[in-house]
Amino acid sequence: MKFIHLSDLHIGKRVNEYSMLEDQKYILTKILNIVDEEVPDGVIIAGDVYDKSVPSAEAVELFDDFLVRLSHKNLKVFVISGNHDSPERIAFGGRLMTDSGIYMSPVYTGKIEPIAMEDAYGKVFIYMMPFIKPVHVRKAFEDEEILSYTDAMKTAIEHLEIDTSNRNLMITHQFVTGAEKCDSEEISVGGTDNVDVSVFDSFDYTALGHIHRPQNCKSEKVRYCGTPLKYSFSEAKDQKSVTVVELKEKGNLSVRTVPLIPLRDMVEIKGKYNDLILMDFYKDTTLPEDYVHVTLTDEEDIPDAIGKLRTVYHNLMKLDYDNTRTRNTNTVDGAVDVEKKSHYTLFSEFYEKQNNQPMSEQQSDFVKKLMEEIWEGEA
Repeated sequence: MKFIHLSDLHIGKRVNEYSMLEDQKYILTKILNIVDEEVPDGVIIAGDVYDKSVPSAEAVELFDDFLVRLSHKNLKVFVISGNHDSPERIAFGGRLMTDSGIYMSPVYTGKIEPIAMEDAYGKVFIYMMPFIKPVHVRKAFEDEEILSYTDAMKTAIEHLEIDTSNRNLMITHQFVTGAEKCDSEEISVGGTDNVDVSVFDSFDYTALGHIHRPQNCKSEKVRYCGTPLKYSFSEAKDQKSVTVVELKEKGNLSVRTVPLIPLRDMVEIKGKYNDLILMDFYKDTTLPEDYVHVTLTDEEDIPDAIGKLRTVYHNLMKLDYDNTRTRNTNTVDGAVDVEKKSHYTLFSEFYEKQNNQPMSEQQSDFVKKLMEEIWEGEA
């Protein structure tokens, strides 16, 4: 049984105020070409279909077109909601679409009916687990003690009553402990959303979404396929791909990747303004239409540097300086990169700055608990 594993399309996303819709349309067509070449039995989309819970009309139209084109290829398509998606919107029309081989994850209620597929080796059972928080699982199983995301996922899986003599595949959208994050992902309160990889031991393959860099978690049996496009400059050196998974007889798993070449790459270049404006200095590493982060090393600021550089690098997204002044302030261009810090870290730093002392252990525990309750919608 062959599957193509995708996730984190983030359709409708804007990066540094640039719309990615054209790039997304291009890469989805490339994925369809790979589907034609690989001829899989199913395509998995492991959450974060959209970048917002209320996506734009253009984003919905693009995903609709992608689904329709997939539905014409004599395969099954499995789509779950991620933390960026509205589970209700992803679930809408799901019962009607199953007749076309399109399976949309319903809103989580504690019960998940697996979808059975069959090949020469027997049946494969596919379980579609949308992004869940402890509060969702506590509502479904009120008698269970659920204190963490690991508890929540473990409880949810235990109630699936999996027959491990069969081949079983899990599709879910969570942060598994130890996975390497990128700047374009949301950071939770103190890492409280971590799920231990051991909860997925019952499955022959777990198709994960949420982390943007492709990677295995402990083994190739639990894997993030990553985003099909780069959504931050921390991913500039990554090679994006789709993951191809083959489940043969029980215990025989094959995982490989097929590279994806974007319409526009995302690159970082660094040097003096006079060198960069000539472009010959970087002609082997970037094209005029690539998305570019420029770091100037000139000691003096260049007047209207962005405007001038955009005559050469048409999609210049970000400009920083790295010189004596910025190094002395331990920042680039005098800015503090708050996007890489959790809400808890930002609050604790603010508290310490205002009070000239860090929070006590009791205060810290209170803040973490309060933030977690707000995040889960319980406050």
